[in-house]
Amino acid sequence: MNKLFDIQQFQQFDNMELIAREVVEGFITGLHRSPFHGFSVEFAEHRQYNQGESTKHIDWKLFARSDRLYVKQYEEETNLRCQLVIDTSSSMLFPYEKGQNKLFNKLAFSAYSAAALIYLMRKQRDSVGLTLFSDHIEFHSENRLSSVHAELLYAKLASLLTVGKDDLRKTTNTIDALHQIAEQVHKRSLILIFSDMMGEGNGDDLFSALQHLRYNKHEVILFHVTDHKQEKQFDFQNRPYRFVDLESGEQLKFSPNELKENYQKAVDRYFEELKVKCGQYHIDLVEADINEDFKQVLHQFLRKRKKLY
Repeated sequence: MNKLFDIQQFQQFDNMELIAREVVEGFITGLHRSPFHGFSVEFAEHRQYNQGESTKHIDWKLFARSDRLYVKQYEEETNLRCQLVIDTSSSMLFPYEKGQNKLFNKLAFSAYSAAALIYLMRKQRDSVGLTLFSDHIEFHSENRLSSVHAELLYAKLASLLTVGKDDLRKTTNTIDALHQIAEQVHKRSLILIFSDMMGEGNGDDLFSALQHLRYNKHEVILFHVTDHKQEKQFDFQNRPYRFVDLESGEQLKFSPNELKENYQKAVDRYFEELKVKCGQYHIDLVEADINEDFKQVLHQFLRKRKKLY
């Protein structure tokens, strides 16, 4: 399975599709070797022939080998429609070290996860689109199946791996972004959101935006992307640190042990409320720890896909 160490090695290739293929193939191999059954990962270019439809596209060579009728699938044919949504605000750059422009942070984890999902979906003939947002929609594409479209998405995801001056001090407005996505994605789709859910002021407004997606008949998986060790467990050495808000630039100096207990209680309260609300709106909430491998994301996608199809 491809963990942090492997991803850092892959970065030298600067090829998002290659990395995605390695992640997915490692994941599929792991599925076959593990007792985790129940998933059908068919990289099919054919579908079973349905009695009564035209015989024009039947693959007769395959029929001669298998004695079964299959129809060739083409670019315009798709199964699931999916929209990948990634929060690109500065808080997603955590953990961030000044002077390094290629890091494995929350944004990189989201980009690699999305690339792997694109590769997996295209092999299953699912069309996919991509939306990037911070305090506004930075990029939006409709979901398509073509290889040209996939190359565009891989290029957009690759661009997220390099940190420039403009990427710092980027605030987030998840609420407006989700409302816009609910209106822009017209056909019923599976919406996969990657965000750390940081900086949202009014919880009711956020849940209203999530409910908007469900009202428009979309299925939603919210991947809550965090560095569990530092952001949730607040696991730092007991010495003075300078903590910098990547979005506002505000700085605080203190020893973590002074605030650790109160911090953990506040974080637990916020995300418990998020979990409850997502449950009420039938939104799948998935904890995505950047220190773990990508199977947590791919497993959840396949679970959801199996329910839908």
